[in-house]
Amino acid sequence: MSEEKKTEAAEAAVEEKEEKVEKTEKPEKKKSKKDKAQEKLKELEAALADEKDKRMRLMAEYDNYRKRTSAEKLGIYDDATAKAVEELLPVADSLTMAMQNMQDAPEEFKKGIELVGNQLKTSLEKLKVEAFCEVGEEFDPNLHNAVSKVESDEFEENKITAVFQKGYRIGDKIIRHAMVQVCG
Repeated sequence: MSEEKKTEAAEAAVEEKEEKVEKTEKPEKKKSKKDKAQEKLKELEAALADEKDKRMRLMAEYDNYRKRTSAEKLGIYDDATAKAVEELLPVADSLTMAMQNMQDAPEEFKKGIELVGNQLKTSLEKLKVEAFCEVGEEFDPNLHNAVSKVESDEFEENKITAVFQKGYRIGDKIIRHAMVQVCG
């Protein structure tokens, strides 16, 4: 054979091998396309899960923010109410003192003072302001301000024997501590 024919035969053999390789590679390429699609699907699923997680966290954060601001608004309302009521407490003390000391007053005067006292009491109740402290209660330094201590046979130790000034609170917030005398 001549050199040209050998070269042509070699080229034909190479082409045949390349065709065989291409035929065998095509199924591999199909597999790799499937694999690539599955990998892409897994990546997209992971990205979706990540976005869901971010969204859920954002929703939880917003819910916490909403609850926190709502609680702050209520706190601001209670603080403002407490500040206003604090300014009215001397009037309540004066009315209480007037009602306790009006034995010799005319009947109309007594009724007028009692009416004003009841109106003030009703107004404080509407604002959710509660008076506290009675004789005989247990002394609590978180609620009461002890201004004196006495020895007494009729009261147990650490009991309130006299109330000089009522205490007031809104819920758990103390507006004014009660001024008391304690048995000691």
